[in-house]
Amino acid sequence: MTDGNTNGNLGERPEGGAGRLTVVLGGGMAAVLLAAIGATGGWLLAGEEEKGPEQPVAAPSTTGAASGRPSDRPEPTRTTPSTPRTSASTASGLTVPPVIGTDFLYARDELRDRRLGWRLVFGDGSGRTVERTDPEVGREVRRGTTVTIYVAGPPPESEVPDVVGDDCAEAADELGESGFYPDYPTGKRGEVSRQEPSEGSTARWNDQVRIWCGSEKSSPPPFFPAP
Repeated sequence: MTDGNTNGNLGERPEGGAGRLTVVLGGGMAAVLLAAIGATGGWLLAGEEEKGPEQPVAAPSTTGAASGRPSDRPEPTRTTPSTPRTSASTASGLTVPPVIGTDFLYARDELRDRRLGWRLVFGDGSGRTVERTDPEVGREVRRGTTVTIYVAGPPPESEVPDVVGDDCAEAADELGESGFYPDYPTGKRGEVSRQEPSEGSTARWNDQVRIWCGSEKSSPPPFFPAP
C-alpha cells in the first residue's frame, strides 16, 4: 500500500500545475514589461518637462536704424548743378560769325555789325586771311564781347588820317577805322589840337597815334630875379 501511494504521488502531477506555472510566468513578464513601459513613459514625460516651452524664433525687426526710415537715418542731400544765367543777347542766339578764311577787314566789319568788339593779332606768315578766332566761330557770346582775330600775315601798312580840329571821340573813331590805336596824353575831351604821327604818314596796323585833346596847359613864364 505504501509503495503504491508513493509511486502515485511521484509519477503523476496534477493537471493544473503546468497551466498555473505558465500563468505565473506570463504575469511576471507582463509586470516587467509594464514596469519598463512606465519607466520609459516617465522618462519621456520628464524630458518634455525639462525641455521647457519653446523659445520664440527671432524675426527681423521692423524698427530701429536698420529699418531705413527717414527719421532714423537722414537721406543724403542731393545737389543739382546750377545753370548759369544767360543774358538776353545769349538767349537770342548771338554767336561769333563764320569768318575763318576771310579778309581780316571783312571779319572786323562782321563783328562790328553784331555790336561785338574786336582785336587784331597778326602773324608771321603771309596774307590777310583769318586763321582762327577767340572765342571760336559759332560760340554764343554776349553783346559787347571782344573777339580776337588771328591773321595769318603781318600787319599791313596804312596811312594816318588827319584828325586835328576834330572832336576827340570822332578822331578816335577815325583812327580806329584806319587800323590805329589812339593815345590820349591830355585826356579824352575837347578838340584835337595836334597829333603824332602827322597826317599822311605811313604806319602799320595796330600802331598808336597820339592825339592831344582839349586845351594844353601852358607852362608859366620863366622867373627872372630883379637885378
